[in-house]
Amino acid sequence: MATHEVLNQPPELPEYDLWSTDPVLPDAVARHGAGWTTEHLSRFGKRVGRNDVRAWGVAANVYEPVLRTHDRFGHRIDQVEFHPAWHRLMDLAVSEGVHCFHREDGRDGGHVARAALMYLDGQMEQGHSCPISMTSSVLPALRANPELSETVEPLITSRTYDPTFRPWWEKPGILMGMGMTEKQGGSDVRTNTTVATPLGGDEYEVTGHKWFTSAPMCDAFLILAQAPGGLTCFFLPRHRPDGSVNAIRIERLKDKLGNRSNASAELEFDGAWVRRVGEEGRGVKTIIEMVNGTRLDCTIGSAAIMRQAVTQATHHVAYRSAFGATLIDKPLMRAVIADLEVETEAATLMTMRVAAAFDRADRDDAEAHLKRIITPVAKYWVAKRCTPVVREALECLGGNGYVEESMMPRLFRESPLNAVWEGSGNVIALDLLRAMAKEPESVEVFRAEVGEARGTDPRLDAHLDRLDRELTALSDPEREARRLAETMAIALAASLVVRHGSSALADAYLATRVAGDWGAMFGTLPPHLDLDPLVEAARTT
Repeated sequence: MATHEVLNQPPELPEYDLWSTDPVLPDAVARHGAGWTTEHLSRFGKRVGRNDVRAWGVAANVYEPVLRTHDRFGHRIDQVEFHPAWHRLMDLAVSEGVHCFHREDGRDGGHVARAALMYLDGQMEQGHSCPISMTSSVLPALRANPELSETVEPLITSRTYDPTFRPWWEKPGILMGMGMTEKQGGSDVRTNTTVATPLGGDEYEVTGHKWFTSAPMCDAFLILAQAPGGLTCFFLPRHRPDGSVNAIRIERLKDKLGNRSNASAELEFDGAWVRRVGEEGRGVKTIIEMVNGTRLDCTIGSAAIMRQAVTQATHHVAYRSAFGATLIDKPLMRAVIADLEVETEAATLMTMRVAAAFDRADRDDAEAHLKRIITPVAKYWVAKRCTPVVREALECLGGNGYVEESMMPRLFRESPLNAVWEGSGNVIALDLLRAMAKEPESVEVFRAEVGEARGTDPRLDAHLDRLDRELTALSDPEREARRLAETMAIALAASLVVRHGSSALADAYLATRVAGDWGAMFGTLPPHLDLDPLVEAARTT
């Protein structure tokens, strides 16, 4: 019918290269010593920008995982069924080494390259990043049991995705999960009530529960339980040594706000067989290295969501017209897009700097201290900035952005997750205080890092002076922990954009986030800024 002619609607975002169109990622990868991975990242950037990958992301979230507690004959099976799209996403990520790239090559920059892979992969779908992240991060903790690690490590670093439910030692590659929180404690894991009973050597049986265990179909998990010597870390496989199914019951899947493609479950253990990892009573110290890795991935995931949201918004306004002009040519819309781009580029630069610290920590004491302090700083800030960025980007599409077909609702539902996972805001801010108290050297290393940009702009110098005052004059540290985390995050981001960003990015960040010439919402940039380079940086087509 003539009345159904479609007018003034943007075309579908075409297939595009997520790597080459990113305004800061390629330079960051090269700067941090991973330039040798450019060919791999370029190929992967094109691959994840294809329509089939985009469609897998849609399908995996429309057709959510289903828990099958029993088979049709009444036997307890405790398995989760996923849509084929989930398995395609997982196979793509595993085959490209998103979980293991940093473990494969002795050259510098492995963590940076792997962070870039995850950043690209996570723009099209975030749910499958959870088991990828846990598998990526488990090895430093698992190596506290060298005999076990020697057997398991080759399977963790395999690029073969095998979703079949069978004993882990029979598979060409495995995935690892993590179970820490319980219903009575949440982040306060020292209140865990799961009990581990010694069987001899490093073997135990555990009885208890876990309130949140993502990806329950992983082949094995690291969990915390109370052993005779205190809270201890254990390797919990889905199968016992004789090949029988371990005593793990999936009670239910969580009905979550977002991250719908990924199954998160409540697990019950009834004499489940486990192996100890590390010493009794040292569970938190053992598993914390896994947690630190997943905190990096929370930062990567948030930066990826922000990038994709701004890409979607910029594409829409580049083709949609209103009131006599294309939206992207309207001064107010340009201010919004430019402001979102400033936040997104700064988040990406911060993320890659944290990844670089992970690369260097083993051979450089200063970088080890820096890693300890910028991991919570970046995780706190980037994860929290994600939701307001996505919300504003969604609004750029108007009513279309509120419709599921636009992808924006899914990005919006994903956006709060990383601020909650692996430590909510208060937990992360308090962890920052602990790091500063336990490793005072880390504070000086942080000052040196952000201070590399001193003298380039008086606005940044004033902020760094403020940071120095706050670091030395905390009257009520716990109450002021969030304020300090924010001051440190802005100092880090500002230093990075001044040293490594475009002049337009640096000027906008310093004028707004640092000097405070900014409103309460995006799109309130001061009038003297040059918006054109920022708007162009946001475009992919």
